[in-house]
Amino acid sequence: MQDLAPLEDLAGRAAAGDSAALEQLLAQIRPEVVRRCGRFLPCREDAEEAAQDVLVQVARHISGFEGRSRFGTWLYTVIANCCRQKYRELKRRAAEQPATIEPAHVVDPRTTSVIAGSRVDLLEALDRLERERPHLVAPLVYRDICQLDYAEVAERVGVPLGTLKSRLHEARKQVRPWLAAG
Repeated sequence: MQDLAPLEDLAGRAAAGDSAALEQLLAQIRPEVVRRCGRFLPCREDAEEAAQDVLVQVARHISGFEGRSRFGTWLYTVIANCCRQKYRELKRRAAEQPATIEPAHVVDPRTTSVIAGSRVDLLEALDRLERERPHLVAPLVYRDICQLDYAEVAERVGVPLGTLKSRLHEARKQVRPWLAAG
């Protein structure tokens, strides 16, 4: 990810109510937000929709950023939550649409959503993990999808490094067969 150090100051000023700093912050983070959303939702249109949601959430909730964690870590939480919510919304929309005539080509349901190409296998696995072992979701998302370093993930999750590694190992062990079976 881009160097977020200069963004820390902007985020602090935006959180304090500086609207010019907020505008500048949103403009600077947008490309990285789209890229990070693309890790969850590989279809460009889905990722861009989720990125818009992220930017709206940042704008609405920047006053809640208190600087206790790094801005990048706070932002990754917003990205992960918005992408997972966007996937659920796409899935719900697909379920509500009437059945269509079978397409001429067969689409692999493990890797392509019925809406627009989202990684169904990964997102379904995260939903299932959240239902069965919710405490394992955040470590997996922050480390393997957002690619935060171990120390940052441990800080964000609020557990010692050893506990984080144990949870991450368990999360991967849980998700691996679901992804393979897809």
